[in-house]
Amino acid sequence: MSARLGSLSSTVAVAAASALLAAMLATAGPAKADSITVNSDQSDPQPKAAIQEAVHRFEAANPGTQVTLNTYDHESYKQSIRNWLTSEPPDVVLWYTGTRLRQFVQPGLLADVSAIWTAPMKQAFGTTAVDLVTDGGKQYAVPYTQYQWGLYLRSDILRKAGVGPVKTFDDLLGACDKLNAAGVAPIALGSKDLWPTAAWFDYLDLRINGYASHMQLMSGKVPYTDAKVHAVFAHWKQLLDHKCFNANHTELSMQESQSVMYQGRAGMMLMGNFITANFSPEMQKVMVFEPFPTVTAGVARAEDAPMDSVAIPQGAHNKAGAMKFLAFMMQPDIQAMINAGEKQIPANSQAKLIDDPYLIAGRSLLAATPDHSQFFDRDTNEALATLAMKGFQEFMVQPQRLDRILAGIDRARLRIYANTN
Repeated sequence: MSARLGSLSSTVAVAAASALLAAMLATAGPAKADSITVNSDQSDPQPKAAIQEAVHRFEAANPGTQVTLNTYDHESYKQSIRNWLTSEPPDVVLWYTGTRLRQFVQPGLLADVSAIWTAPMKQAFGTTAVDLVTDGGKQYAVPYTQYQWGLYLRSDILRKAGVGPVKTFDDLLGACDKLNAAGVAPIALGSKDLWPTAAWFDYLDLRINGYASHMQLMSGKVPYTDAKVHAVFAHWKQLLDHKCFNANHTELSMQESQSVMYQGRAGMMLMGNFITANFSPEMQKVMVFEPFPTVTAGVARAEDAPMDSVAIPQGAHNKAGAMKFLAFMMQPDIQAMINAGEKQIPANSQAKLIDDPYLIAGRSLLAATPDHSQFFDRDTNEALATLAMKGFQEFMVQPQRLDRILAGIDRARLRIYANTN
């Protein structure tokens, strides 16, 4: 019964928000009232189709309103969005949450959308999601999708090697030893792309030092030469000493490293749930998901769980129409449709999840974990992240250079955050 009451509350909340927005739309003036421009970075086939379908449904629900959807590849989008926001912005942008959202909120580049965040809506999305789009007590976006990170394991290969559940760091080291003895690379990694290394840094730091400490580091408030950071690399060095990673990881992209696991030459991989879209029917039978293991007992668990959102530029021509679009994107049925296509988890907890074991495990994990980091290159300054990830890769090849690597990252931290901390 409580689920039905929650659903009813959300329906009432959306209806109330829609009524408010209809009044706003009536006062917005005729010039742009029937036209909304949406810029999207969802250029991969399935996500692109899902966003297109959301636009079609919005137009059908709002006769006379025409939506222009502009889709860009991910890298071009990231490079262009600041220029759009400061010059001739669209009415709606798809973007991230957390630090990357606030970097546009704080200079006044995104509009306050708190009007559609009713109390029932906040309850439906949950504290974690709401906090990720909040700055100074106001909401600036609507989250619509997220996905979990963790270990994806070849259960058949681990079973043959005599590997049991990987619940602790010692279990992980033991698994590496047994898989090596069986002639299999324990962990598939493609560090040519750099960012896969950041997942290892994130999770070791989260499991050793905790979420609050991790986010202090991400915001530039803690030196990379700090003893806590050295503890992360001391554990990472143990993984290197146990030969946990494929030897040629610097030569492989993330996509190429997946093939190592699919071909049976590696036993596991630390990756986001988007990897499951590449599982063949045969792989789905043997691949299992496990959360990253405990490293330091007693440290509260947190997860890497990137969440994406829709927001309104401050300079949008049709803010009332854009607000109506964001309210539409909040609805459980719309979020369910989008995420069914993307094979991700709706941000609205009342949205139905497709029958997928990895998504079901992910939603359960995230619901039980209040602290969600957004991934290293989203949580910290982008330029610093790029430099640091190069350092992570270098450490994995030349661990004796650690002090020099960390000193270099910290010099960049001091320069980049000089006026903010």
